[in-house]
Amino acid sequence: MQVLYTAEAIAVGDGRNGEVRSSDGVIDEQLATPKELGGPGGDKTNPEQLFAAGYAACFHSALKVAARKSGVALGDTTVTAKVGLGPNGDGGFQLAVDLHTHIPGAEQSVADDLVAAAHRICPYSNATRGNIEVALTATV
Repeated sequence: MQVLYTAEAIAVGDGRNGEVRSSDGVIDEQLATPKELGGPGGDKTNPEQLFAAGYAACFHSALKVAARKSGVALGDTTVTAKVGLGPNGDGGFQLAVDLHTHIPGAEQSVADDLVAAAHRICPYSNATRGNIEVALTATV
């Protein structure tokens, strides 16, 4: 694969209760384990929120590419990513993702086709395919 861009981040401190920073300084976030996982929660982020944000943005871009390739004009679309974390049965943990795409004004069949195409295009979808459960929904 020819690499077109490389992002770099470092985690320091106490893992889920530490800090993450990007090499360019754009991201500099304190982390806290969510209350649901026995942590303090509060106003700090966590790895699942960061993954959800990245997946939603990437999938939204892939949706725009799919629409452009299909000749479909899009209005104000949104992608919401929900990332769940739970035990995998082997003493570790796994993720599950629910991607909800809202394409107002489109025919449902067109929305479904665009979401399926975006799922084939999106690098996050390609990285997770076969590794974690990803549920796709489209509303118009």
